[in-house]
Amino acid sequence: MGDDPQKREIVNRRHFSFRLNLFFFITFFLFSVLIVRLAILQFVEGPTLREEETRTSSNQVLIPPIRGNIYDSSGTQIAYSTSTQTLYYTIEPGSKIADSEAMAKRLLKVFESLGNPAEALTLEQIIKNMDLKYSQNIVSVPRRIKSGLTNKEIAFFLENRDQFKGIDILEESIRHYNQDTIAVQLVGYLKKFKGVSDSSKYYKGKDKKDVVPDARMRYLQQEDVGYDGLERMYQEELRGKNGVKNFPINSQGRIIGLPEITKPEKGNNLYLTINRNVQLKTEQAIMDQLHYLQTTYTKDRQPNAKIGFAVAMEVHTGKVIAMASMPDYDPNIWEGGGIGTEEYEKIENMLPNGTISTVNGPYKTAKELGKHPSSILPPGSTLKPLSVLIGLNEKLFRTTDRWTDNGKFEYGKEGSVHRRAIRNAQGHVYGSLDPAQAIGKSSNPWMAKMIGNALNERDGSKGVELWDSYMKQFGLGVLTGSGLLNESKGVIDYFHEMEVASSQSALIFASFGQQAKYTTLQLAQYTAMLANRGKRMKPQFVNEIRDSEGNVVKKFEPEVLNTIDIPDAYWKEVETGMSLVNVDAFKDAPYKVLRKTGTSEQSVAGGVKKDNAVFIAYAPAENPVIAVAVIVPEGGFGGKGAAPIARKIFDAYDEEIGLHGTPKKSSTTVDNKTIATQ
Repeated sequence: MGDDPQKREIVNRRHFSFRLNLFFFITFFLFSVLIVRLAILQFVEGPTLREEETRTSSNQVLIPPIRGNIYDSSGTQIAYSTSTQTLYYTIEPGSKIADSEAMAKRLLKVFESLGNPAEALTLEQIIKNMDLKYSQNIVSVPRRIKSGLTNKEIAFFLENRDQFKGIDILEESIRHYNQDTIAVQLVGYLKKFKGVSDSSKYYKGKDKKDVVPDARMRYLQQEDVGYDGLERMYQEELRGKNGVKNFPINSQGRIIGLPEITKPEKGNNLYLTINRNVQLKTEQAIMDQLHYLQTTYTKDRQPNAKIGFAVAMEVHTGKVIAMASMPDYDPNIWEGGGIGTEEYEKIENMLPNGTISTVNGPYKTAKELGKHPSSILPPGSTLKPLSVLIGLNEKLFRTTDRWTDNGKFEYGKEGSVHRRAIRNAQGHVYGSLDPAQAIGKSSNPWMAKMIGNALNERDGSKGVELWDSYMKQFGLGVLTGSGLLNESKGVIDYFHEMEVASSQSALIFASFGQQAKYTTLQLAQYTAMLANRGKRMKPQFVNEIRDSEGNVVKKFEPEVLNTIDIPDAYWKEVETGMSLVNVDAFKDAPYKVLRKTGTSEQSVAGGVKKDNAVFIAYAPAENPVIAVAVIVPEGGFGGKGAAPIARKIFDAYDEEIGLHGTPKKSSTTVDNKTIATQ
């Protein structure tokens, strides 16, 4: 049946009407949903969204702390920090040297017109600071051009930043050191954190948030940190805490208000045991003696005596009053946190502390270095007081026993080519000697026969172990406990000598101060132990730590590391022996000193033997308060090369502190009346 057109049109209209109604319904529904959603947004979620829109966070900027100061025992500043504004210059990639030199000329004009005349720089200095040949840093590292900018300079550069590309102004702390160069190797120096963070386990990661969550304790790339000496040893106490600037920012990252500032906290201050005047007189005494040894026309002449070391340590407290490694240098060279190759080469051999570690003379090649002894030397005859103590304590002889020194002691198989003779310096023959006289005359044969050989005959190889035990109890061959970075334990050779030769040879040579090398601080600690009769004191460098307000944070008390129990009679015998040692430098001393000279013989490259001057002493003999050790490599006889330095140290201590409790400088006698002076 064919379709009815009228009926089909009616159906189509119905379908169209349905679709149209459906469209309007869907449209109405969508608009209803939209209106409801808008209503919800406006009346329900609106306040929350408006709060979200205006919500702020903060952008945190850390301000480096001001480092604490270091003072001597009298309160004289040795190291101190100042906060300053510093101009840095970063070399633009692809720029030419001529561009940087042109920038230097423009900077010079600004400095001359707006800067402080007292801190003026020349064009040559500006160009040098730019490090255009990359001798100090790679191209991307900012160069420190000038510190201590004036307010006018700062304002000018900030207003004209677009005209000085590569220029940045940073607030930083600058470390200054006393111009008198007081104990510079002990005090140490600083380097930029960014330069040591990768190479130092101590500093590694301390700039990372996940390692140091507290922003105030987190290290900054541009800050200076302790790299050596007390600056490194007390880094955490000296550093202080960062300041923080919190800038409020909105969700678009725009600053919308004034910053909230937490000021940097200054680090604590160290008050050292070092006495400025005693230290400076010790340093001068060494330099004067080196000059004398190099230039004298007498038989004392030692042209290769170019370095010297001394330590003065209080007997009952362990306080180090003076510690000198000479020659030294001006540590203000580190003010920028780094120096160039040329400057470094000039001071390279002066940087380490030669009283605790290896320091060589001013020799540049390995071949030349091998021809000269370093700062760590055999103690020579200065060990003989301890040798005698060991012999007495081990019952190898009594205080009244005697042995005749006819100039030599021979050991080894009779008639053998390996038979050796131990002789005295200059071939002296001393005759019959008791233990005290053997110390006084410094008899090598006596030590070899009565101690080294006797100990070997009794104990063999175990005698070497026993010897080593005594050495370590007296602080020789072990760390002193000072806590200083890079301290050496010394070098022990007697075990090696036992292996390649014999225990007899090892003990014989050890008995008069060979077969081991020690530092000046070790010898000072050992000498103090002789003086206090058996207490090994920890070397102390700091009396107390105070905060920036002057409040005491920590005080340091004497610390005994170990003791050894030896009968009083044996100590007296050794003290009698030390009183018999003839030393010209102390003949007119107004106080009694117990002392021992040493001339340590050392073989260097080519089998050449060098004589090193070593000297130990303590005073006053009746009630010791201060022990001194001096080492002068290639200084000849200890009594001539080192003892004059020690005499000046004792005099300085007596003058400034007083060997008998009262500083000599505090009073003077006029017409039999004592008048107080300053």
